[in-house]
Amino acid sequence: MSLFALNDRVAIITGAGSGIGRATAVLFAEQGAKVVVSDIADTAEETVAHIAEAGGEAFAAIGDISDPTVAAQLVDRATETYGRVDILVNNAGIMDNFAGAADLDDAVLDRVLRVNTLAPLYFTRAVLPGMRERGSGAIVNVASAAGIRGAAAGAAYTMSKHAIIGLTKNTAYTYAHDGVRTNAIAPGGVATNVMTPELQKSIHGPSMERITPVHQSAVRNAEPEEQAAAILFLASDAASDVNGVVLPTDGGWAAG
Repeated sequence: MSLFALNDRVAIITGAGSGIGRATAVLFAEQGAKVVVSDIADTAEETVAHIAEAGGEAFAAIGDISDPTVAAQLVDRATETYGRVDILVNNAGIMDNFAGAADLDDAVLDRVLRVNTLAPLYFTRAVLPGMRERGSGAIVNVASAAGIRGAAAGAAYTMSKHAIIGLTKNTAYTYAHDGVRTNAIAPGGVATNVMTPELQKSIHGPSMERITPVHQSAVRNAEPEEQAAAILFLASDAASDVNGVVLPTDGGWAAG
């Protein structure tokens, strides 16, 4: 059996209605996992349909993960449906408007931190009791190049992704003896719809001008499927001795 196989494992993937999350959900299902497709939009149903057409098993869970009650409810539903949760992929995230600290709007800060930082914490907290009881589990957080450098986004997004790396490392260390592995990927630019038209209209020009040369130094934007492959590795038995790692998946962008 392949070390990458996820036969009969149960995975919750947030933000799985599109982009990296959808690519990961489809790939996990291809590898035999039962997938809980979480998203705020009804595109989650499209992901489930895609999985079902290919013979996989999944259900959609539509809701705002920044609501602290949603994570517990979703984990309960997954457990009632499939018996357990083996894998959590904290993928959902939103971009800021590239404003620095002096120009940061409180509403943007609150929304970015709630979705990018608090929601992964809520989901991690919700899955840990079951994983610890069984003595096994894998959590993969989708951080960002902005979590390991300061010129990839605005203050809010950069703070949120640095925090995710902190959560990753703390969870990895704290629960290693319980058989729970926690790792993260740190993508650079990815061909997704994270930059909505509304967000593009609100971009803070002066800050973006300073960041643009850094963005232009990246080799290219990755495809969601490339990020999904890295997530599969970290979630699978192929990474059985990998814990607390933040894996740059940016084509070498952060290496310069």
